[in-house]
Amino acid sequence: MSASNYGKFAILCAVWGLTWIAVKFGVTTLPPMLFAALRFVTAGVVFLSIAIWHRCSMRALAADWFPIFIASLLMITLCYGPLFWGMTKVPSGTSAVLEMSLTPVCLFVFGMLLRQESWSWAAAAGLAVGSIGLYLLFVGGDRASYDDGAWIGIIAVCWAAASSALGSVLAKPIIAKHGSTAIAGATTLLGGLLLAAAASICGEDVTDLAVSNWTMKAFGGWLFLVIFGSLIGYRLYMQLLRDAGPTRAGMFAFVSPAIAVAVGTFLAREPLTATNLVGMAFMLLSAGVCLYGTKVPSNKMSR
Repeated sequence: MSASNYGKFAILCAVWGLTWIAVKFGVTTLPPMLFAALRFVTAGVVFLSIAIWHRCSMRALAADWFPIFIASLLMITLCYGPLFWGMTKVPSGTSAVLEMSLTPVCLFVFGMLLRQESWSWAAAAGLAVGSIGLYLLFVGGDRASYDDGAWIGIIAVCWAAASSALGSVLAKPIIAKHGSTAIAGATTLLGGLLLAAAASICGEDVTDLAVSNWTMKAFGGWLFLVIFGSLIGYRLYMQLLRDAGPTRAGMFAFVSPAIAVAVGTFLAREPLTATNLVGMAFMLLSAGVCLYGTKVPSNKMSR
């Protein structure tokens, strides 16, 4: 990857390593699917406004409505709906480990199936090492907060990872065609609107978004998710998908959990065990192997 892409990767890891606690703050007092929908619709409006300002053709974008619809459905609606709901049943740290452990594996598999990636022993070894690290981080964490209903939440989080990965691989060609800003705007806006409709069907009430339910933590979490999680992080992810390929873009999943644990230790005084440290070391090693040890054809198109 280029130096620019390495910088984007580092920022993406840092930002998405902090989004989990922001989500948890929001879904504690607000309906989870509507909370997610509001985040993405807001980000989508901003993204598309920027794209129009830069004279991106909305007519050309509309001509590719079907692949954009499928990508929006998979990357946003069928990912973040189950994910945010699952986080009401499962601790945020556990959700992060589960979702992130599956994301790069699914990206690699779907990328090969759709011929956007080629088999690489370095990538396979890196994914295996990262999975071991995530397992160690999982067993070294606090599992006392599980309850009898946690498993349905775990299944929802795992589904979210697979849906997001498939949508990401399918989105790569249209990102190269229309640019990261336009596709980020189209997918977040459409996916957010579909998510709001799904929330209504599932029984969530829009009146639960009343001001009285917005605690300072919930509002701060939503603001962080819109600005950093979506406007910055999601666009960087679009660019990395296009320029570095699904496998390398997905390596954030082996770095972000380590960042989340480190931040929790220093800012929230959460316990850090030797198992956690070994797990983080494995994940960082995995990211290094996949980033430096795999050869992915570069796409020089940028916008």
